[in-house]
Amino acid sequence: MSELEKLSRRVEQLEARVEIAELCSAYAIACDEHDLARLESLFAPDAVLDSPSKLLHANGRAEIMALYVRLFKIRGPGFHWTHDHFVHFDGASMDRATGLVLSHAETCPDDEGSMSAMRYEDEYTRLDGRWVFRKRLLKFLYYVPVKDYAQALRGPIRVTMGGRKLPGDMPESSPGWQAFEREHRS
Repeated sequence: MSELEKLSRRVEQLEARVEIAELCSAYAIACDEHDLARLESLFAPDAVLDSPSKLLHANGRAEIMALYVRLFKIRGPGFHWTHDHFVHFDGASMDRATGLVLSHAETCPDDEGSMSAMRYEDEYTRLDGRWVFRKRLLKFLYYVPVKDYAQALRGPIRVTMGGRKLPGDMPESSPGWQAFEREHRS
């Protein structure tokens, strides 16, 4: 590959990073505004939305949209924001990438203010020149009513959803956390 080709590829990746970051921001705004048309346009037709608990799970754009309709029916105002974003491009195709998005949200399911900290493990694909989600795996550190926030990080049960109390999806599942626990807390 010539120097000019390498430079061209780097520029294309930089532009793609910006487009993917804007995709993630558009998702947050669409969720906050309950903008179903915009939200639908952000997913590939065969996209997957998932969570380790399977409380949020849908295959294909139609199921994903049905899931969001159910969520939005019980959720009042909300505010999602993204923080750090890591993108890795597929070496074989400039139309595929993976990413990790760190995020927080304030929501109001069933008229109760809630707070959450989460990570999205994403797969992106470029369709017709536009980046969309191929897969979003949503992992919660916590998702709790505001009244429970002060105690949220004191134990493993840190997710309250649909009347169920569940363990957080992270960090206990990460290899680094597990190695630290084995080496320093056993």
